[in-house]
Amino acid sequence: MKPAMETAAEETTEQSQERKVNSSRQEMEIGRYHWMYGSSRPQQVPTMSGSMSPLGTGGCFECCIKCLGGVPYASLVATILCFSGVALFCGCGHVALTGTLNILEQHFSSNASDHALLTEVIQLMQYVIYGIASFFFLYGIILLAEGFYTTSAVKEMHSEFKTTACGRCISGMFVFLTYILGVAWLGVFGFSAVPVFMFYNIRSSCDVLKALPVNYTTAAEQICVDIRQYGIIPWNALPGKACGSALENICETQQFYMSYHLFIVACAGAGATVIALLIYMMATTYNYAVLKFKSREDCCTKF
Repeated sequence: MKPAMETAAEETTEQSQERKVNSSRQEMEIGRYHWMYGSSRPQQVPTMSGSMSPLGTGGCFECCIKCLGGVPYASLVATILCFSGVALFCGCGHVALTGTLNILEQHFSSNASDHALLTEVIQLMQYVIYGIASFFFLYGIILLAEGFYTTSAVKEMHSEFKTTACGRCISGMFVFLTYILGVAWLGVFGFSAVPVFMFYNIRSSCDVLKALPVNYTTAAEQICVDIRQYGIIPWNALPGKACGSALENICETQQFYMSYHLFIVACAGAGATVIALLIYMMATTYNYAVLKFKSREDCCTKF
């Protein structure tokens, strides 16, 4: 049997070698962790035991929570609302304008020269609708990207992120441009209510005609709708108005029914776009204020 002192010395040597192996393994794990995440800052890494991953068991879940926490939900909701509103306004408005022109040509203006100006205006408005749809598609994406840029997700992904004067200037430009577009769309919303009002009056006159008894033919012929009073065709246009049974036949056509409801949907789409721009304006104003007054603190927003 070996002496007790020799046995104790051998155990001490084995323990020392085991500690060196464990220390070397931990240094390798820490080096791999820094290599994977490319961070130059010293980070606190939990002590590894066995084959446990340096990210821990909840690494994927924590990463998802951080990503969801950095999403600009206000800008995202505004983008969806803006796309939906512009799509409804442009699509329904385009078809409704075409239907309105056909109704005028068939029932209110038999001479093409009387509504030639109106035809040109409607065609111009349809081309403007194409431009509006394209512009707001790009503008919505840019504002959503700007919202992501000013969230804390950027700071967490890039540890050296700092706001610059150029970035704050761009945010301020978006605030001003969104305010101008919001005021312009208020005017568009009010303008889109005009054809709804006109079609509603025609529909109301038709309802009055249907409510009259059958033997009230003379009274029915006295109920008329004069389109010339709305200013869309000149006063010398013929016939310019529809009365009695002619007016009732207009309301029963599929084209009138479709155009009326399409104008309602287009007006609702314009209203949704106004709400979306209002949300955009609130979000961009908040982001600009935080970037301006807290830029020295390397602070970002989560709005």
